[in-house]
Amino acid sequence: MRIPKRVAVIGAGSMGSQAMWRLAARGAEVIGYDRYAPGHDRGAAGGESRIFRAAHLGEPGYIPLLRLGDGLWEQLQAETGRSLRRRSGCLVMGETVSPAMRQLLSSSATHRLEHEVLDREELARRYPQHRLPDGHTAVLDRMGAVIRPEASIQAAAAHAEQLGARLHRYTPVREIAPVAGGGVDIVTDQGTDHVDTAVVTVGPWVNTLLPDLPRSVDVRRVVCSWHLPTRHDWFADGAPPFVRATPHDCFGIPSPDGMSVKLGLSFARHLPVPEPERLDRTVRRPEELGIFREFIAELMPDLNPDPIRMSAYMEGYTDSGNPLVGHLPGEDDIIVMAGFSGSGFKISPAMGEIAADLALDGTTDHPIDFLAPAGVGAA
Repeated sequence: MRIPKRVAVIGAGSMGSQAMWRLAARGAEVIGYDRYAPGHDRGAAGGESRIFRAAHLGEPGYIPLLRLGDGLWEQLQAETGRSLRRRSGCLVMGETVSPAMRQLLSSSATHRLEHEVLDREELARRYPQHRLPDGHTAVLDRMGAVIRPEASIQAAAAHAEQLGARLHRYTPVREIAPVAGGGVDIVTDQGTDHVDTAVVTVGPWVNTLLPDLPRSVDVRRVVCSWHLPTRHDWFADGAPPFVRATPHDCFGIPSPDGMSVKLGLSFARHLPVPEPERLDRTVRRPEELGIFREFIAELMPDLNPDPIRMSAYMEGYTDSGNPLVGHLPGEDDIIVMAGFSGSGFKISPAMGEIAADLALDGTTDHPIDFLAPAGVGAA
C-alpha cells in the first residue's frame, strides 16, 4: 500500500488554499498553516473582486497557465457548488503603438484567444462608461471574468479540508528547518511537525520566513477606491472589468452587487511596506485620492469622484515582474511561490496544481521556466 506523502502548506491564502486543494485531491496528507485564517483582509486578496483575463499585456508565457487556471476555476466551482467567478469579458485599453498593446494583440492572435478589437467609436457605442483618447485601442477579452477572492480562498481551503487536509488557523510558522536525511521541520508556537515537503506561500511575509531567499520580494502598499456611478445605466449590458495601460496605468472592477466600481493603481503608485505587520492601513484623503479623481475626470467622468470607501492592502513584487516559483536553491524539500506582482490571483488554481506537481513528483510538465528568475530553479 502506497503511503501518502506528507506535505505542509504554509500560508493558506491566494496560492496556498489552491495548493492545499490540489494536493489533497491527489491523495497527499496535507497540513496547512496560516497566521490568520483563509479569506482574511491582511494580505493581497482583499477587496471583494479580482480580474481574470487571458489577454496579457506582458509576458506571453502566462497564457498557457491562464488556460490551465480557467479550467480549474470551473472545476473548483463545480466541486464546491459556490459561485466564485462571473464570466463578463474584460476590456484592456492602451496606446495602439505601445509595446504592451502590440504584444497583447500579437499573443492574443498567436494563442487564438477569443477577443475583439474596438476602436474609439465602437467603444463609445458599446461601453459609453469609458473615454478612449486619440491613438488608443480597446481589446475585449471574451475569457475575462470577475473573481470573488475571499470566497474563492475560503472555498478552496474548506474543500481541501473535506478531502482530508488539516489546517491550523491563527498559527504563524516561526521556522522552516530542513532535516538531514530528508524532510522538513515546521516550527510553530504549538510545537514542531515533520513533513516530507513544504510549500511556502506566505505572500508578503516571505522575506521574514525565508531570509536566505536569493531574491527578496518588494512588499508594497496597495490602495483601492470604490466609487458610485452618477448615471443609472452605468452597469447596463454587464459592464466588464477593465485594465488601462495608458495614459493612466490602472484597473477597475464593477462590484459583484452592481452598486459601485473598485479602482486600483499600478506599481509606481504603491508605497514600500517596511514590515508586513506594520502596514499603514489608514488611507489619507484628499492626498491619496487625488490620482483617482484625476483619471476619473479624464477617462470615466460618469463615476462620482468622491469615494464611498478606500482601503489598503499588500502585494509582493519582483524586479522582473515574474514571480519566484520553484524549489529553494539547495533544498529539494522546500518549494517557494512568491512575488506575483499583482498578477497572481487569476492563475492561483494553476499555481496550486503546479505546487502539487513539484511537491509530489519533483517537477512539472507545465511551462514555468519563465517564472524561475536567477537563483530559484523550477525543478
